[in-house]
This record gives sequence, structure tokens and C-alpha cells, in this order.
Amino acid sequence: MQDKPTDELNALLENMTPDQLDSYFKENKSYMADEKAFYYYVRAVLDKKNIKLKDVYSFAGVTESYGGQILRMEKHTKNRDMIIRLCIAGHFSTDEINRALKFYDMKSLYAKEPRDACIIVALNNRIFDLGEIDDILEKQGLKKLSIDE
Repeated sequence: MQDKPTDELNALLENMTPDQLDSYFKENKSYMADEKAFYYYVRAVLDKKNIKLKDVYSFAGVTESYGGQILRMEKHTKNRDMIIRLCIAGHFSTDEINRALKFYDMKSLYAKEPRDACIIVALNNRIFDLGEIDDILEKQGLKKLSIDE
């Protein structure tokens, strides 16, 4: 899924008249945020990577029922780590995780935040194993992503 830059969309809106809005929304539907944007985005990325949702839930350490409710936003979580875990389990890149977090109305991974920096480095090295990422975080004296059972 190719994203259209926001400034490109802003440029289209600049000289648009109200009667052109219908065609704007129709032509740019896939770039519009809505309550299901997170779900559709995550599904599109997983489909592209040929990764099954049940595997994502399993690798993220959540039940299919709970993971599905979070993904469909039937249950809204404030737990940013949960969204990051789901994305890592789906082998999302840093950019893909940041876009998913944005759709979920959460702050992106931030290079100046030590814990986020560790996660970014792990992803850049194609480390998608949560146990391995937890080890990296713990070695730096930071809180793990996974929940202790």
C-alpha cells in the first residue's frame, strides 16, 4: 500500500471547491483516516507480507479473541506496547509501526526516547522476536515489551 503524502493531499484541497469534495474522497479513500483505518491498514500490511492474523496474536502473546477486539478497535487499548507487540509480530518496519500507531492515535516510535531507540534498532536489524527485543531492552535497563505471565 503506497501512501500519498499529506502535503500532496493538502495541495489538492488548496484550490478545490465544495462540489469537488465527493470526487476527492472517492479518489483518495484509501488515504483517509476513519475509525476502521487501523484495522484496514494492519490487514493490508499483513496480507502483503503473507502473515496470518492468528500467528500475529500468538507471537504477540494475546488471545485471538482479545487481539481481534483490539485490531477491530472494538476494545480500545491505551497500552501502546500492545500495539507495538502486534506490529512486531507482523514483521512491520519502523515506518509501518509508526503509521499504525498514528492510526491508533498513539505517539510514534521516537529516536530520542531510549526504549523506542532500542526497538527501532532491533527492527532495523530485522529482529522480530519479542524475546530477543526484550533482552535488548533489559540489557539497557529498560522495561520489556512483553508481559510477564
